[in-house]
Amino acid sequence: MHSDSLVIIPTYNERENIAQMIDTVFALPHAFHLLVVDDGSPDSTAAIVREKQAEYPEALHLLERSGKQGLGTAYIAGFRWALERDYAYIIEMDCDFSHPPIKLLELRAACHERGADVAVGSRYVPGGAVKNWPLDRIMMSRGASLYVRLIMGMPVMDPTAGFVCYRREVLETMELSEVHFKGYAFQIEMKYTAYCLGYKITEVPITFEDRVLGTSKMNTSIFKEAFVGVVKLRYWHSRGTSPCVAADPRGTTLALYP
Repeated sequence: MHSDSLVIIPTYNERENIAQMIDTVFALPHAFHLLVVDDGSPDSTAAIVREKQAEYPEALHLLERSGKQGLGTAYIAGFRWALERDYAYIIEMDCDFSHPPIKLLELRAACHERGADVAVGSRYVPGGAVKNWPLDRIMMSRGASLYVRLIMGMPVMDPTAGFVCYRREVLETMELSEVHFKGYAFQIEMKYTAYCLGYKITEVPITFEDRVLGTSKMNTSIFKEAFVGVVKLRYWHSRGTSPCVAADPRGTTLALYP
């Protein structure tokens, strides 16, 4: 079964969610392919994926890595895997159903039909919402988003969002080996890189619902990395230089921050 769209889901101990997520994605009216990037889950998440591959032999793929290496590196590995193949749209999402799978259709449509280069599933645009979060976490998340916008000047209401569709060209143009951050800052860095390269970023409203099954991977070190990462990215921009340089597919070099 051919598809122009790949969904990348990183996993670590997601046995409660992975089978249902796989079935839900493949029940959608568009024929998505799915790549699970598993970081050596001790709860046999990868074994469940291998079992499901018998049901979806052409559409479900598994990339197994040893040890917990971080969200950002999992996505980079998935992006590289996708770019070795002919997918036109590459989408990242969580396994815990906090990102509603039905919105995959709208994210792809934003790029395929409405001219976006990057489509972000956003909690903080009109029509977006957060469900089942305590007030302090909502305030922290909204505060982080405001902080990023103020420091970086990037007009994205939900810069830490992890539900994102990229047109192939965007990822081909970036130098993925030079992406630095692994947690929340990874999501910010990817959007900021696309923004500084002049790509069009569109936000699609979603309702983000806190996970029901499994354990959250959020911790204070992730927030710390984001706080420091924003300052570093802004500093590189102000200097007109960056360790992250994009390679133009035509053979020239594009400075990330002109």
